[in-house]
Order: sequence, then C-alpha cells, then structure tokens
Amino acid sequence: MVIFLTSSPTGPLDGSRKVNGLDKKNYFVENLKKYWKEKSRCCIIAANPHHYHMNNEMCNFFRDVFLKEHFSIQCFDLIDRRYCDFTKEKLHSYDVIILGGGHVPTQNQFFKDIHLKEKIADFNGIIIGISAGSMNSADLVYCQPEENGEAIDPSFQRWITGLNLTKTNIIPHYQMVKDKYLDGMRLYEDITYQDSINHQLIVLVDGSYILIDNKETVYGESYLLSNGHIQLICHDNETKVI
Repeated sequence: MVIFLTSSPTGPLDGSRKVNGLDKKNYFVENLKKYWKEKSRCCIIAANPHHYHMNNEMCNFFRDVFLKEHFSIQCFDLIDRRYCDFTKEKLHSYDVIILGGGHVPTQNQFFKDIHLKEKIADFNGIIIGISAGSMNSADLVYCQPEENGEAIDPSFQRWITGLNLTKTNIIPHYQMVKDKYLDGMRLYEDITYQDSINHQLIVLVDGSYILIDNKETVYGESYLLSNGHIQLICHDNETKVI
C-alpha cells in the first residue's frame, strides 16, 4: 500500500496559484507516476454520499485530470450511496482508491456505514486522500470545526475514529483558512491551537502532501502544530521524514 495524503492535488482552492489539472508542485505527479500501473482500475469514494450530481461531476473531473497527465486508466468508478454495496474483494480489485474531499464528519460517517476501515485494510495499491479524505485516513481523526455553529456546539465531536491507515493527523488548506474566523473566534489561534494540546497535527498548504511508503515523508510547505504552538517544518521543493 502506498498512500498520498494531499491537501488539494489540483492546486490551491483559493486560486492563489493557477493550476490547470493536477498540481506538479513538490513532485506530486512525478512521484505518483512511479507507482501507477498501466491500465489502472480506479475508484473515487465521495465525501457526501447523497450529493449525486456533485459526485458525478467530481468523478468526471478527476478522471479527466488524470487522463490529461497521461495516467493509464482502465476504469474510473464512483462510490457514493447509490453504489456502496461492495465487498472487500471488489474494493481490492482496484489499483487506485481516491478518498474525496468534503465535510470530515459526513464522510467519516459514510466510511463507517460502508465498513470501509475493514474493507480497505491490507489493500495492495495506491490510496490518494484529498483534504477530508486525508484527514479521515488517520486512526484518530481531528475534525477541525468548519461549518457555522460547530465551534460552539458542545455535542460536536472533534476527535473520531478513522480508517487507521496512518497515525498522522493532517489539516489541509492552511494558506486559505489560517486567518479565518468561525463562530466569532479565530479558527487557529482560538480553536485549533487549543485542540492541539497533547496532540501533533501536520498542517499543509495546497500543493503539499505526505507520501507514505514504508516511511512517512512530507513534501512541500508544511507545519507542525502541537501544544498550542505552530512551527514550519518543511519548505516548498523540500522533503522531511516525519
């Protein structure tokens, strides 16, 4: 199993850097091609299982951007609520599994509903996490509050069980959300810093990612947030084993 935990594999979501297709920054496309098989069978698992139109568009979009970079693809299937009755053997017939981006708790519940943790165990292929998909790959997932009301809701669970593909927690889109306010509080200084007490979180900007293949290596600009303190641990075009 080889895992790519990305923030955004198709460029910054805030448009701060123009990317047309897959983001080649920090050797992402180059590294992915080292593992990609000819005529790979691919599937993408949605974050919101009921947003059928959006999921169709997402599936088509990612198929097209991979084809544009000349990745060999035999099939590119979608898994959402319409297509979720599959066995472990069916899942393991794919060469590439993509975990889509979206709302972390919503995707996490869908993963539990389809028993993905049990089915994806021992998968012998490539897993690509995108944003929420990367976050939900951890054994214990940090759910950074995102939607209005979540930061002040005492019932909102900020730590939930995930797929157990890694012990590493990531937070994506740092360049886009680092100055964001939520529920009258600063997302990082007032909320996330406090949640980092006794935890370690790897904070990624769009274009950076973690590659897991025997060891875990971060590529590109990234930060370590722990015990209320954040520090730069890797620059663009650099790597660091974590």
